[in-house]
Amino acid sequence: MPKVGMEEIRRRQLIDATIASIHEVGFAESSLSRISGKAGVSTGIVHHYFGNKADLLEATLRQLGDSLRDSVVQRLELARSPIERLLAVIDGNIGPDQFTPEGVSAWLAFWAQVPKNERLARVQHIIISRLHDNLVHALKLMGRADADDIARVTAALIDGLWLRAALSKEGPDPRNARRLVFDYLNTKLNLKLG
Repeated sequence: MPKVGMEEIRRRQLIDATIASIHEVGFAESSLSRISGKAGVSTGIVHHYFGNKADLLEATLRQLGDSLRDSVVQRLELARSPIERLLAVIDGNIGPDQFTPEGVSAWLAFWAQVPKNERLARVQHIIISRLHDNLVHALKLMGRADADDIARVTAALIDGLWLRAALSKEGPDPRNARRLVFDYLNTKLNLKLG
């Protein structure tokens, strides 16, 4: 009989191995055999917990999205003003806990698959909508009638910073990414963030 909680441990282990494999060899080369080997389990274990590679990949993208959501929510719980809410959303998306070399590699790989994969597209739509809605909410609390436009540009800037980080040899730089987003918002909102 399996140990209580073992399913969640195994699932997380396989998702972590998927992220690591994508970072090391890319999406196309991340076979079930490679992922299971990285996790130290048989491919049969992958099939037991996920059914197939498509299920594992969807679960991995969902986990990335859940982690991003949790990062933002933890910061939002500490926010006491509309500006702090805005900062929480930004820091949750480009903070050092999310904006990592492995994370940006995985996101880039999934973004490339979204146009061809309906399952991944649905998950990505939720993630994109969540970022936009959180930004709009904070901006509306600040009294901005142009909240939707500012949120779209801010989200595009954040996504662009993730893309650039994935493609650069230096990798992600959370401090510099934060500064760049704040530069835009300081100019647009006449603030002094950061």
